[in-house]
Formats: sequence, structure tokens, C-alpha cells
Amino acid sequence: MTGQAGWYTGELRRELGARNRVWARGRAHVESYGDPPVIVYCPDDDGKHGNFFDSSYAAIQARPEWMRRFDKIHAQGRALPKAESGRRWRELDSSMSSDALLMNVFCAPGVHESAAARGALGVEGEELPEFGWKARVPLASGPRGRARFDRTEVDMRWGNLLVEAKLTEGDFQTRAARIVEGYRDFDAVFERDLLPRVELRAARRRTAVEFAEEFTQEWEEAAPDDDIAREFQAGIVSRAREAEPAEAGYTSYQLIRNVLAAYAEGASFCVLHDERRPDLREAWFQVMAAVKPAEMRTRCKSLTWQELAALAPEGLREFLDLKYGIVAAGETCSPLEGSNDR
Repeated sequence: MTGQAGWYTGELRRELGARNRVWARGRAHVESYGDPPVIVYCPDDDGKHGNFFDSSYAAIQARPEWMRRFDKIHAQGRALPKAESGRRWRELDSSMSSDALLMNVFCAPGVHESAAARGALGVEGEELPEFGWKARVPLASGPRGRARFDRTEVDMRWGNLLVEAKLTEGDFQTRAARIVEGYRDFDAVFERDLLPRVELRAARRRTAVEFAEEFTQEWEEAAPDDDIAREFQAGIVSRAREAEPAEAGYTSYQLIRNVLAAYAEGASFCVLHDERRPDLREAWFQVMAAVKPAEMRTRCKSLTWQELAALAPEGLREFLDLKYGIVAAGETCSPLEGSNDR
């Protein structure tokens, strides 16, 4: 993640944190042990969930295939206080979850039935949204020409559309070139020289005999008022970094993989992101520019949560404003508590 991307991510996380500290009042929740803490919600005794618009959560509970998304256990559950009920924390409980935001929007009554929403996303047919859809991305043929696939999860499939949803994630991940170039349709779909590249370095633990006098100093904190010490420490870290084995890789791996999934399915692919994250939009445009087939490029789309908010029912629009600071273009979001900025 670049410094600029880190700034956008940090600013959005700070705003969401502030909004959710207000939203969480009177709703079942805990705060993580991190700094700054993240609000994580849990179902309450009334059958509601603080992280969800009430109508969306009721619709989710009514459909077992949607409710199964709550099976995903929170990856950072150990950084959270134990729930009084003994229930394990789920990914969808987190106030920073893009999957929760996705389901809040598309499970709300009146959204997936809306001709305007379907038109904005280019969705054909009457199918319901499917969350956590399992794609089969073809890999290069194995021994004896046997077909092989990468079974990857796509955030949502809605008819002929695949969707990748983002909120506070830092980037679209990186992956070694040997892995990315192993997809069957990679060269048919992408101009590889136009894709964003990166040099991946695998950190390794050095033995005590390597740079023995530096081994224990590499991660020691330099004296805050000693420029010479800081410069010396920076040199140690730099030399250690250069000693790590390097491998060619690609950035925006999730986008590359999902475009290949859409290509194999004859589907379209859309990235849903927040307009406060121009770094994600730029990364997506860079990948789109590398798509060779003109027809496939027309099936690649970008939409913001703010554009979707303009199509949402009134109650959902208020929820998105208060909890996420997401409002339609031309509207002013509700002020942050204790702030005069808005």
C-alpha cells in the first residue's frame, strides 16, 4: 500500500470510527483492543443487529442462503473482547466490513427489485443477488491436459454481474507473477506490460552469525533525538531488506483474478468503492486499461456507494448517511459529533 493510499484509508477509517461510536449507543457492541478501536456489533435480544439496516437484516434472516454469510468467523477475533453470549465474532459484525455494507444495500427491500439499480449496474434477468459466489477461474492445463481451476470467492454475483466491494481495505492485494501468469486466459485478456508490477520480497529470519553486531539492533527503536542513531538504524534495515530474496509480482491481484473470472463466465465485472477512496478507483482504471478485448473492457465497470445511495429507499439513505457518511452527489452528509467541518 502506498503512502497516499494509506492516508485515504486512514482518513476513512477515522470517520467511520467516529460515526460508529455514536451509532453504537444503545446497540449491542464491543470495541476492539486496537488503537484506534473498531466498533464490532452483535445481534440483540430483539432480533436486530447494530451493523445492519433493520429491513436488510430482516431480509437476510428470511433467506438461509444470505444468512450463511454469517458463517465467516472474524479473522481478528482474538483482538476483541469475548461476547457475553459466548458467540464467536463474525466478519459481518465489524463496522469496517465492506461485505456488511454490500448486504445492507442489496438486501434492503426495494433495491434488488429496482429497475434503476439494475440499470445502473447493467444487470439482466430477475435473479436475486448471491453473496460469496464461488467462481471457477481456469488455470493453465495440468498434466495430460487436465482442466484445472482456481476456486475463488467473489463478493457478489447478481445475474450476469460480478461485484468486488471495497470500503476500508488498503488495496487489491499483490501476488507473485508466476501465480498470476498461470491463469489460462491471462495473456488473452491482459496486455501484461500494462499491468501494475511490484517486486515482492520474502522476509526471512537471519541467523545470529549474519551481521552479528546488527542482528539485535535492526528492530530496536533509535533514540528520538539522535539523528545519527536513526540514520544508522535506517541503514541496517535497508541492508536487511536488500538481503531478502525478491520475486516479480503484480499489484491489484484481486482485480486481475476477478476480470478473468468474468471473462470465463461471459459476465460483467464491477468494482464498488467509496468516492473517498480515489486510490482504489485509480488502481482499477489502471487494470482496465490493460484489458485487451474491447468487448471485455465494456463489461468492466466502476460505481461508488454514493452513486448507489441516490437510488436507495429513504430509510436506507438515512442509515447510510448516519453510519457511513455516504450520501448521494449534491447532498451534504450529517455532521460528525464534535466537529464543525460539516
